[in-house]
Amino acid sequence: MSTTIGGIEVHGTVAEGFGKVADAFAGNFTDPGELGAGFALYVGGECKVDIWAGVADEASRRVWDENTLQLVFSTTKGATAICIAKLVEAGLLDYAAPVVQYWPEFGAHGKDTVTVEQLMSHQAGLPYVDGPLTLDEVLAVTPVVEALAAEAPKWEPGTAHGYHAVTYGWLAGELVRRVDGRSIGMYFAEEVAAPLGLEFWIGLPASEEIRVSTLKAPPAPTDPAVAAMVEQFMGEGTAGWKALTMSGAFGEINDNDDSPFNTREVHATEMPAANGITNAGSLARMYAATVGDVDGVRLLSADMVERARAERVNAPDMSLVLPTRFGAGFMLDTPFAPLLTPESFGHPGAGGSLGYADPTNEVGYGYVMNEMHSGLTGDPRTVNLNNAVRDCLS
Repeated sequence: MSTTIGGIEVHGTVAEGFGKVADAFAGNFTDPGELGAGFALYVGGECKVDIWAGVADEASRRVWDENTLQLVFSTTKGATAICIAKLVEAGLLDYAAPVVQYWPEFGAHGKDTVTVEQLMSHQAGLPYVDGPLTLDEVLAVTPVVEALAAEAPKWEPGTAHGYHAVTYGWLAGELVRRVDGRSIGMYFAEEVAAPLGLEFWIGLPASEEIRVSTLKAPPAPTDPAVAAMVEQFMGEGTAGWKALTMSGAFGEINDNDDSPFNTREVHATEMPAANGITNAGSLARMYAATVGDVDGVRLLSADMVERARAERVNAPDMSLVLPTRFGAGFMLDTPFAPLLTPESFGHPGAGGSLGYADPTNEVGYGYVMNEMHSGLTGDPRTVNLNNAVRDCLS
């Protein structure tokens, strides 16, 4: 379809009974504002909505079309959590086992008691490394993995949690490599993406680079109170800043549109916490296959879903300060990251992207965009879409 809704030309497909979702999607372009975006929804293993609109690159005015791909920042963490859950279900990992059972070098500085589920729920005390790492070293992966194994935890593991904004992915990725032999990007490609026909990569092939949209950084907050709060939580030198930038290796947070995350080098590496590149349809399809069959493919059993999404932490976050709630790698429903229901599990990404599943409604949800918004709680665009989905399912 191609239709104009509220002055916005929306492309794609919308099943009968889901028009409110398309209306909410189009409305987001006016308030609170979009540049380019895509949204998809699966219910009961069937695609009900797969739509897109807007511009993929502001400078060239390249349109957002069915081939556009988007870097989704921490929404990648949900894909990584699925990989770990599959390995747990296969008996190659155990959430309750110490990480050193699979990765002996990890035990330095008293980390020998850290369990897999503590690592996956941001309790390991490794949100950043103190030693200076260059961007090139970070993108090479091995130097940062070795640094994390040698690092002393920032708090006693298991006594608190703090968002491991980028380190989460390398920690989980090394577990995958140790027990499976493949890198997490290769494991994800072969065990998750290929069976479902997903256009989703952790480590983008050069052949797909031309399809990636350009991120637009959010403006600095104009409200003095909000600006002061952001500086308190994310200002240079704070725990949040160190976690989000790897102590400055990635430059300033949302510095400008020339962010490293718009470069081929960052797209090509495997950063399983923050550089997944996909589209809304693939994101929703992946999550749908965790809570039901999608064209004969199911990624996780119902029992495994319950184990993976079971709450591990729910308290103020040592990195983000605000309360966050996690299962084994999945972020759970909170005011910080509002999802469809309290049973939903998934992960938002910096600037606004969001993917999740809801087992009660057999929903797979995917939203991607290139205009980043700033905020310390749920993005109003995804809140609008959540509300519309809820209305259509009621």
